[in-house]
Amino acid sequence: MTTQIQKAAQGIITDQVKIVAETENLPVDQIASGLIDGTIVIPANINHLNLKACGIGRGLRTKVNANIGTSSDLVDIDLEMAKLDIAQTVGADAVMDLSTGGDLPAIRSRILEKCTVALGTVPIYEAGVMARQSKGSIVEMTADDLFGVIDRHAREGVDFITVHCGVTRSVVDTMKKQGRVVDIVSRGGALLAGWMVYHDRENPLYEQYDRLLDICREYDVTLSLGDGLRPGCLADATDRAQIEELLVLGELVDRARQAEVQVMVEGPGHVPINRIQTNIELQKSVCRGAPFYVLGPLVTDIAPGYDHITAAIGGAMAAMYGADFLCYVTPAEHLSLPDLDDVKNGVIASRIAGHAADIAKGVVGAADWDQKMAEARKRLDWEEQARLSIDPELSIQRHALHKTAGDACAMCGEFCAMEMAERYLGIKTARC
Repeated sequence: MTTQIQKAAQGIITDQVKIVAETENLPVDQIASGLIDGTIVIPANINHLNLKACGIGRGLRTKVNANIGTSSDLVDIDLEMAKLDIAQTVGADAVMDLSTGGDLPAIRSRILEKCTVALGTVPIYEAGVMARQSKGSIVEMTADDLFGVIDRHAREGVDFITVHCGVTRSVVDTMKKQGRVVDIVSRGGALLAGWMVYHDRENPLYEQYDRLLDICREYDVTLSLGDGLRPGCLADATDRAQIEELLVLGELVDRARQAEVQVMVEGPGHVPINRIQTNIELQKSVCRGAPFYVLGPLVTDIAPGYDHITAAIGGAMAAMYGADFLCYVTPAEHLSLPDLDDVKNGVIASRIAGHAADIAKGVVGAADWDQKMAEARKRLDWEEQARLSIDPELSIQRHALHKTAGDACAMCGEFCAMEMAERYLGIKTARC
């Protein structure tokens, strides 16, 4: 089975390319060229049959991912399915199943059945859980155990997988020598670092990278090269360990492209506002324009309960400087698993951030949405404003809460600026 990259190189315009081109209002040749040069990915496993393809990368609308999944302390598959539903309803472009509790294959199967957007996973979570259950310890996981799980996720239809291939022994040594405030905050990164120390061996995902590429090529799974040493606080941002790992990822991007496997790169994390541009430009340079998938970034450490806001600030800036894919952060970040409201608020906050950046970048059609909203506001057309809103339900609810006589909102009432402009300045407001 040939991959999207191989087909594009052969001049074959696939249904996925056509869908992305139509959705983005761009020529199919531009999408195909992006696939070939690696600046665009279309995560679309050949076995994910109910998927609506979505493109991520240069020149495209900034995309948003929502994380869901069980933990060892809370296993409620119906709740996770409800989270999937609300994430898709409010506009997430992708979902990641990060489950670590319960029957993981059964959970993933149910999610895949209902997931029409790209689905990502972190296979090392399941491999670690299996090792603990069968062998008594996560570090007793073998390389074959890990690759077996990766192969199973690919066969089942997962569209992209996070793999921490850049957490090498050298990178971990660098982190230990330099010191950090919060060390490693990535679960996958910490698991691999512990495994390497325990076995006195190199990271199997790095050592057997070609084996990983073979699996991804067979099912056209997109690699998401995870940043296992991403900074978990502002003080650790852009340190030597993070940058050394990024250099490794840049080399692995080249090898994936040579193997005609789609690849994107994950990035920080917690980053001060004044370093966001540097982080994005460095990644784009080192990884030769590969799509960049960032968690936030969160621009301050002091806002638990409001981290969807700290991440939206950082996400807007990161996307403006070139990030392509925002992983949502919810109000529950650093505190607990997200509930349904957290999922909704996280997706919408990230969508706002991405859209604001798309306007700044001149993405096709981005500013048109705002223009239509401005015109509806000028007309005091509340139905159209709700329809154009990123959250129509909330728009309708809040407007109805304090209705006044006439067309104005309750904030201005009889002192509506637009109505006064029409009345006294002769500026006509076109009514529907």
